[in-house]
Amino acid sequence: MRKVFIIVLVVMGSFGVQAQGLKWETDINKAISVSNKTKKPMLLFFTGSDWCGWCIRLQKEVLKTPEFLAWAKKNVVLVELDYPRTPPQSDAIKAQNNGLQQAFGIQGFPTIYFATAKIKEGKPSFTGIGSTGYVAGGPTAWLAVADGILKTK
Repeated sequence: MRKVFIIVLVVMGSFGVQAQGLKWETDINKAISVSNKTKKPMLLFFTGSDWCGWCIRLQKEVLKTPEFLAWAKKNVVLVELDYPRTPPQSDAIKAQNNGLQQAFGIQGFPTIYFATAKIKEGKPSFTGIGSTGYVAGGPTAWLAVADGILKTK
């Protein structure tokens, strides 16, 4: 019985470590630099992390799973653009996120936009690949949609 308990703890711990292995950039200029260096598109996650029910559900059902972790490491640079009601944000992050919301025409949350970008004259210039949001069916269904979008680039 004790061996089973230890095995369960090790397995559960490895899932926690995997979920923590995700690096979500919040500075778009840094994300663009990483994207260009790695030759991977950015996954821009527009979210209301503390108030948007569908955003929270997407996080729980997809973005915090081992399947997503493995996929993301191979395919994209992760960028979180949050619009919280409670947690404080710096004025620079608020301005950046509001500008990106306008640039991409984001009207609802969650929205995930796939894009590449270059810095031109000190400002980002984006090339959109496609977008999605919450997809029912867990990581398998969501990743199928994301792979379909990325294959069009």
